[in-house]
Amino acid sequence: MRSPNPTLAKPPKSLLRQVGRAIADFRMIGDGDRILLGVSGGKDSLSLLQILSHLRTYAPVRFELGVLTVDPEVPGFDPQSLKDYYDRIGVPWHYEQQPLMEQAKSHMDGDSFCAYCSRMKRGIMYRICREQGYNVLALGQHLDDLAESLLMSIFHGGQLRTMKAHYLNNEGDIRIIRPLVYCRERQTGDFARRAGLPIIPDSCPACFSMPTRREHMKALLAREEELHSTLFANLLHAIKPIMTEGGLPRPGRKTEDPEAA
Repeated sequence: MRSPNPTLAKPPKSLLRQVGRAIADFRMIGDGDRILLGVSGGKDSLSLLQILSHLRTYAPVRFELGVLTVDPEVPGFDPQSLKDYYDRIGVPWHYEQQPLMEQAKSHMDGDSFCAYCSRMKRGIMYRICREQGYNVLALGQHLDDLAESLLMSIFHGGQLRTMKAHYLNNEGDIRIIRPLVYCRERQTGDFARRAGLPIIPDSCPACFSMPTRREHMKALLAREEELHSTLFANLLHAIKPIMTEGGLPRPGRKTEDPEAA
């Protein structure tokens, strides 16, 4: 058992239970895994960093954890607080800069900027995993994100699709996991604020230029939840089979998501 890091904030038991259950249900982590966590500086990824760091101290399997921040070089994004924070908590970190907004102007090819940015960031994450010897990429999407993606897929694509909990990339060399799939956005927000995590506000000009489809779905779900308190529990029950379509990869050290929105 590893000794707890006194500079880390202990997550609430509710978050630890939900993440632990997701890891077990979807067989996300195996002995010897080297996990790279994508940290944008938002509440979700920073909360997941705390949770995985805490679980490492008593998990029945041993795994390594590193973090990666991709700087898209948009006005207002300043990752310095993240760099300082990583050093304080003693976690290995990687930092990549790429002018994604400038590149999008000539390379988007019909995509929205958000879709282009997401795809480019994912490519950077895969590259760093390969270069640094990580076999697992951890992402911070939660149940709210999965529910929004489901509605977007139904409304705009005519398909029953959402983000998967655990899958293998197209090349077959990196497993992708989403340990927060049982957690709600308000949980990570509450924890991040109480723990004083160094949240970097969303500063991308493209995100503020017009309401996105995802924002419309978020508002729709919020209205429905006011009327039906079990909405998200029902949605989770409905989408669980979709989250594991094609089966689950085998965890452990050896070495495309359908939802990229």
